[in-house]
Amino acid sequence: MIRPFVAAFLLAALLAAAAVGLHLRLFERGWFVVESWFMATEWQQRSLWLPDYEVAVERQQLPGVENVSALTYDPDRRTLFTVTNRNAELIELSLDGAILRRIALDGFGDAEAVEYISRGRYVISDERRQRLYKVRVDDDTQRLAAAGSRHLSIGIGRSGNRGFEGLAWDPDGRRLFVAKEKPVRIYEVRGFPEMDLDKDFAVDIADDPKRDRRLFVRDLSSLQYDRRTGHLLALSHESRLVVELDTDGRPISTLSLSRGSHGLSENVPQAEGVAMDEAGTLYLVSEPNLFYVFRKGAR
Repeated sequence: MIRPFVAAFLLAALLAAAAVGLHLRLFERGWFVVESWFMATEWQQRSLWLPDYEVAVERQQLPGVENVSALTYDPDRRTLFTVTNRNAELIELSLDGAILRRIALDGFGDAEAVEYISRGRYVISDERRQRLYKVRVDDDTQRLAAAGSRHLSIGIGRSGNRGFEGLAWDPDGRRLFVAKEKPVRIYEVRGFPEMDLDKDFAVDIADDPKRDRRLFVRDLSSLQYDRRTGHLLALSHESRLVVELDTDGRPISTLSLSRGSHGLSENVPQAEGVAMDEAGTLYLVSEPNLFYVFRKGAR
Protein backbone atom coordinates (compact mmCIF):
# COMPACT_ATOMS: atom_id res chain seq x y z
CA MET A 1 0.00 0.00 0.00
CA ILE A 2 1.35 3.41 -0.96
CA ARG A 3 1.90 5.61 2.05
CA PRO A 4 0.36 9.11 2.03
CA PHE A 5 3.68 10.93 1.92
CA VAL A 6 4.89 8.76 -0.99
CA ALA A 7 1.67 9.42 -2.88
CA ALA A 8 2.00 13.15 -2.20
CA PHE A 9 5.60 13.08 -3.45
CA LEU A 10 4.63 11.23 -6.63
CA LEU A 11 1.77 13.64 -7.27
CA ALA A 12 4.06 16.63 -6.74
CA ALA A 13 6.64 15.12 -9.10
CA LEU A 14 3.96 14.49 -11.72
CA LEU A 15 2.65 18.03 -11.47
CA ALA A 16 6.18 19.42 -11.68
CA ALA A 17 6.90 17.32 -14.77
CA ALA A 18 3.66 18.50 -16.37
CA ALA A 19 4.55 22.14 -15.58
CA VAL A 20 7.99 21.72 -17.15
CA GLY A 21 6.43 20.08 -20.19
CA LEU A 22 4.00 22.95 -20.63
CA HIS A 23 6.76 25.55 -20.18
CA LEU A 24 9.06 23.90 -22.71
CA ARG A 25 6.17 23.13 -25.13
CA LEU A 26 7.20 19.46 -25.01
CA PHE A 27 3.69 18.10 -25.57
CA GLU A 28 3.17 20.10 -28.77
CA ARG A 29 6.64 19.21 -29.98
CA GLY A 30 6.06 15.54 -29.17
CA TRP A 31 2.86 15.55 -31.22
CA PHE A 32 4.74 17.14 -34.12
CA VAL A 33 7.34 14.33 -33.99
CA VAL A 34 4.59 11.71 -34.12
CA GLU A 35 2.80 13.49 -36.96
CA SER A 36 6.02 13.87 -38.93
CA TRP A 37 6.46 10.08 -39.03
CA PHE A 38 3.29 9.80 -41.11
CA MET A 39 3.59 13.00 -43.16
CA ALA A 40 7.34 13.27 -43.86
CA THR A 41 7.19 12.03 -47.47
CA GLU A 42 4.38 14.41 -48.40
CA TRP A 43 5.94 17.40 -46.60
CA GLN A 44 9.38 16.77 -48.09
CA GLN A 45 8.04 17.09 -51.62
CA ARG A 46 6.47 20.52 -51.13
CA SER A 47 8.63 22.31 -48.58
CA LEU A 48 12.12 23.58 -47.85
CA TRP A 49 12.57 20.45 -45.70
CA LEU A 50 14.97 21.69 -43.06
CA PRO A 51 16.23 18.22 -41.99
CA ASP A 52 18.29 18.13 -45.22
CA TYR A 53 20.34 21.19 -44.22
CA GLU A 54 23.90 20.91 -42.86
CA VAL A 55 26.13 23.58 -41.39
CA ALA A 56 28.72 24.93 -43.85
CA VAL A 57 30.10 27.82 -41.75
CA GLU A 58 30.05 27.55 -37.96
CA ARG A 59 30.80 30.13 -35.24
CA GLN A 60 32.56 32.60 -37.53
CA GLN A 61 33.12 35.78 -35.56
CA LEU A 62 32.10 39.24 -36.72
CA PRO A 63 34.99 41.34 -35.39
CA GLY A 64 34.17 44.48 -33.44
CA VAL A 65 30.44 43.69 -33.32
CA GLU A 66 28.41 43.30 -30.12
CA ASN A 67 24.82 42.15 -29.57
CA VAL A 68 24.08 41.29 -33.18
CA SER A 69 20.34 40.96 -33.75
CA ALA A 70 18.30 40.01 -36.84
CA LEU A 71 19.35 39.32 -40.40
CA THR A 72 17.93 40.00 -43.87
CA TYR A 73 19.07 39.24 -47.40
CA ASP A 74 19.19 41.96 -50.07
CA PRO A 75 18.80 40.30 -53.51
CA ASP A 76 19.78 43.49 -55.36
CA ARG A 77 23.09 43.92 -53.59
CA ARG A 78 23.52 40.17 -52.88
CA THR A 79 24.53 41.02 -49.34
CA LEU A 80 23.12 40.66 -45.83
CA PHE A 81 22.12 43.32 -43.31
CA THR A 82 21.98 42.99 -39.53
CA VAL A 83 21.41 45.44 -36.67
CA THR A 84 22.94 45.86 -33.24
CA ASN A 85 21.08 47.28 -30.27
CA ARG A 86 24.15 48.35 -28.33
CA ASN A 87 25.82 51.32 -30.02
CA ALA A 88 23.03 50.87 -32.56
CA GLU A 89 24.19 50.20 -36.11
CA LEU A 90 22.95 48.76 -39.38
CA ILE A 91 25.75 46.51 -40.65
CA GLU A 92 26.15 45.19 -44.18
CA LEU A 93 27.76 41.74 -44.53
CA SER A 94 28.99 39.74 -47.49
CA LEU A 95 27.51 36.26 -47.96
CA ASP A 96 30.63 34.77 -46.39
CA GLY A 97 30.30 36.93 -43.27
CA ALA A 98 32.76 39.75 -44.00
CA ILE A 99 31.80 43.21 -42.71
CA LEU A 100 31.35 45.56 -45.68
CA ARG A 101 30.18 48.75 -43.91
CA ARG A 102 28.58 50.05 -40.73
CA ILE A 103 25.77 52.62 -40.72
CA ALA A 104 25.03 54.51 -37.50
CA LEU A 105 21.42 54.46 -36.24
CA ASP A 106 20.21 57.56 -34.40
CA GLY A 107 17.04 57.46 -32.29
CA PHE A 108 15.91 53.95 -33.22
CA GLY A 109 15.74 52.87 -29.58
CA ASP A 110 16.10 49.13 -29.07
CA ALA A 111 16.66 48.10 -32.69
CA GLU A 112 15.93 44.37 -32.93
CA ALA A 113 15.01 43.55 -36.52
CA VAL A 114 15.66 44.66 -40.09
CA GLU A 115 13.91 43.47 -43.25
CA TYR A 116 14.53 44.11 -46.95
CA ILE A 117 11.37 45.31 -48.73
CA SER A 118 12.50 46.43 -52.19
CA ARG A 119 15.49 48.09 -53.83
CA GLY A 120 16.99 50.45 -51.23
CA ARG A 121 14.02 50.15 -48.84
CA TYR A 122 14.05 48.42 -45.45
CA VAL A 123 12.06 48.26 -42.23
CA ILE A 124 13.77 48.47 -38.82
CA SER A 125 11.87 47.60 -35.62
CA ASP A 126 12.18 49.21 -32.20
CA GLU A 127 11.35 46.39 -29.78
CA ARG A 128 10.47 48.36 -26.65
CA ARG A 129 8.29 50.98 -28.36
CA GLN A 130 6.82 48.41 -30.78
CA ARG A 131 7.52 50.76 -33.63
CA LEU A 132 8.38 49.97 -37.26
CA TYR A 133 10.53 52.44 -39.23
CA LYS A 134 10.72 52.65 -43.02
CA VAL A 135 14.22 53.62 -44.14
CA ARG A 136 16.16 54.05 -47.36
CA VAL A 137 19.74 52.90 -47.85
CA ASP A 138 21.97 53.55 -50.85
CA ASP A 139 25.68 53.23 -51.60
CA ASP A 140 26.45 56.53 -49.87
CA THR A 141 24.37 56.07 -46.69
CA GLN A 142 26.49 56.50 -43.57
CA ARG A 143 23.86 57.39 -40.96
CA LEU A 144 20.11 56.92 -40.50
CA ALA A 145 17.92 59.04 -38.23
CA ALA A 146 14.62 57.80 -36.84
CA ALA A 147 13.36 61.38 -36.69
CA GLY A 148 13.34 61.60 -40.47
CA SER A 149 11.76 58.20 -41.11
CA ARG A 150 8.10 57.29 -41.52
CA HIS A 151 6.99 54.83 -38.89
CA LEU A 152 4.10 52.74 -37.62
CA SER A 153 3.45 52.15 -33.90
CA ILE A 154 1.61 48.96 -32.89
CA GLY A 155 0.63 49.04 -29.23
CA ILE A 156 -0.43 45.40 -28.93
CA GLY A 157 0.40 43.39 -25.82
CA ARG A 158 3.13 45.69 -24.58
CA SER A 159 5.57 43.84 -22.35
CA GLY A 160 8.78 45.86 -22.09
CA ASN A 161 11.72 44.04 -23.63
CA ARG A 162 9.52 41.29 -25.07
CA GLY A 163 8.31 43.14 -28.12
CA PHE A 164 8.94 42.93 -31.87
CA GLU A 165 11.89 40.61 -32.48
CA GLY A 166 11.47 39.51 -36.09
CA LEU A 167 10.25 40.72 -39.49
CA ALA A 168 9.56 38.98 -42.81
CA TRP A 169 8.23 40.47 -46.04
CA ASP A 170 5.92 38.67 -48.48
CA PRO A 171 6.37 40.60 -51.77
CA ASP A 172 3.48 38.83 -53.52
CA GLY A 173 0.89 39.13 -50.76
CA ARG A 174 2.25 42.56 -49.76
CA ARG A 175 2.33 41.43 -46.14
CA LEU A 176 4.83 42.27 -43.42
CA PHE A 177 5.04 39.51 -40.81
CA VAL A 178 5.96 40.82 -37.36
CA ALA A 179 7.07 38.43 -34.59
CA LYS A 180 6.49 39.16 -30.92
CA GLU A 181 9.07 37.48 -28.70
CA LYS A 182 6.84 36.55 -25.73
CA PRO A 183 4.15 35.45 -25.59
CA VAL A 184 4.73 34.01 -29.04
CA ARG A 185 2.69 35.90 -31.64
CA ILE A 186 2.99 36.54 -35.38
CA TYR A 187 1.09 39.52 -36.77
CA GLU A 188 0.44 40.28 -40.43
CA VAL A 189 0.57 43.96 -41.40
CA ARG A 190 -0.84 45.22 -44.71
CA GLY A 191 -0.50 48.81 -45.90
CA PHE A 192 2.91 49.41 -44.33
CA PRO A 193 5.60 50.18 -45.38
CA GLU A 194 4.01 50.89 -48.76
CA MET A 195 1.67 53.65 -47.59
CA ASP A 196 1.62 56.85 -49.64
CA LEU A 197 0.76 59.86 -47.51
CA ASP A 198 -0.41 61.73 -50.62
CA LYS A 199 -3.16 59.14 -51.21
CA ASP A 200 -5.80 57.41 -49.13
CA PHE A 201 -4.36 54.39 -47.39
CA ALA A 202 -5.32 51.88 -44.71
CA VAL A 203 -3.16 49.78 -42.42
CA ASP A 204 -4.61 46.42 -41.41
CA ILE A 205 -3.15 44.24 -38.66
CA ALA A 206 -4.24 40.63 -38.29
CA ASP A 207 -3.20 37.70 -36.16
CA ASP A 208 -3.75 33.94 -36.35
CA PRO A 209 -4.18 32.44 -32.84
CA LYS A 210 -4.50 28.91 -34.27
CA ARG A 211 -1.12 29.20 -35.98
CA ASP A 212 0.49 30.67 -32.86
CA ARG A 213 -0.81 27.83 -30.68
CA ARG A 214 0.70 25.28 -33.05
CA LEU A 215 4.14 26.90 -32.82
CA PHE A 216 5.90 24.78 -30.17
CA VAL A 217 8.70 27.20 -29.29
CA ARG A 218 9.31 29.21 -26.13
CA ASP A 219 10.09 32.49 -27.87
CA LEU A 220 10.55 34.06 -31.31
CA SER A 221 13.77 35.76 -32.44
CA SER A 222 13.43 36.11 -36.21
CA LEU A 223 11.30 35.30 -39.27
CA GLN A 224 12.00 34.51 -42.92
CA TYR A 225 9.46 34.23 -45.77
CA ASP A 226 10.15 31.79 -48.62
CA ARG A 227 8.59 33.11 -51.81
CA ARG A 228 8.87 29.80 -53.67
CA THR A 229 6.74 27.78 -51.25
CA GLY A 230 4.88 30.55 -49.41
CA HIS A 231 6.21 29.08 -46.18
CA LEU A 232 7.45 30.98 -43.15
CA LEU A 233 10.54 30.17 -41.09
CA ALA A 234 10.36 30.99 -37.37
CA LEU A 235 13.55 31.12 -35.29
CA SER A 236 13.59 30.55 -31.53
CA HIS A 237 16.80 31.05 -29.57
CA GLU A 238 15.45 29.58 -26.32
CA SER A 239 14.25 26.42 -28.08
CA ARG A 240 17.36 26.36 -30.34
CA LEU A 241 15.14 25.67 -33.30
CA VAL A 242 14.12 26.90 -36.75
CA VAL A 243 10.56 25.82 -37.60
CA GLU A 244 9.09 25.79 -41.11
CA LEU A 245 5.38 26.70 -41.23
CA ASP A 246 3.25 25.93 -44.29
CA THR A 247 0.68 28.28 -45.80
CA ASP A 248 -1.90 27.12 -43.23
CA GLY A 249 0.46 27.83 -40.34
CA ARG A 250 1.24 24.17 -39.62
CA PRO A 251 4.77 23.21 -38.53
CA ILE A 252 6.13 20.79 -41.13
CA SER A 253 9.91 20.65 -40.60
CA THR A 254 12.57 21.79 -38.15
CA LEU A 255 16.28 22.56 -37.97
CA SER A 256 17.82 22.03 -34.55
CA LEU A 257 20.56 24.41 -33.43
CA SER A 258 21.89 22.05 -30.78
CA ARG A 259 25.29 20.35 -30.79
CA GLY A 260 25.33 17.16 -32.86
CA SER A 261 22.47 18.26 -35.11
CA HIS A 262 23.03 19.18 -38.78
CA GLY A 263 26.80 18.88 -38.33
CA LEU A 264 27.06 21.41 -35.48
CA SER A 265 29.99 20.80 -33.14
CA GLU A 266 28.57 23.18 -30.50
CA ASN A 267 25.22 24.65 -29.54
CA VAL A 268 24.30 27.91 -31.25
CA PRO A 269 24.38 30.07 -28.10
CA GLN A 270 21.67 32.67 -28.80
CA ALA A 271 20.33 32.67 -32.35
CA GLU A 272 18.87 36.09 -33.16
CA GLY A 273 18.50 36.32 -36.94
CA VAL A 274 17.86 34.09 -39.95
CA ALA A 275 17.82 34.94 -43.67
CA MET A 276 17.70 33.00 -46.94
CA ASP A 277 18.93 33.71 -50.48
CA GLU A 278 17.49 32.65 -53.86
CA ALA A 279 19.36 29.34 -53.76
CA GLY A 280 17.78 28.40 -50.44
CA THR A 281 20.99 28.87 -48.45
CA LEU A 282 20.26 29.80 -44.84
CA TYR A 283 22.31 32.43 -43.00
CA LEU A 284 22.11 32.84 -39.23
CA VAL A 285 23.58 35.17 -36.62
CA SER A 286 23.86 34.59 -32.90
CA GLU A 287 24.77 36.83 -30.01
CA PRO A 288 27.26 38.09 -29.28
CA ASN A 289 28.81 38.18 -32.80
CA LEU A 290 28.66 34.75 -34.46
CA PHE A 291 27.84 33.95 -38.10
CA TYR A 292 26.59 30.63 -39.54
CA VAL A 293 25.68 29.25 -42.96
CA PHE A 294 23.49 26.17 -43.62
CA ARG A 295 23.09 24.48 -47.00
CA LYS A 296 21.47 21.34 -48.29
CA GLY A 297 24.11 18.64 -48.66
CA ALA A 298 26.86 20.90 -47.30
CA ARG A 299 28.87 17.91 -46.12
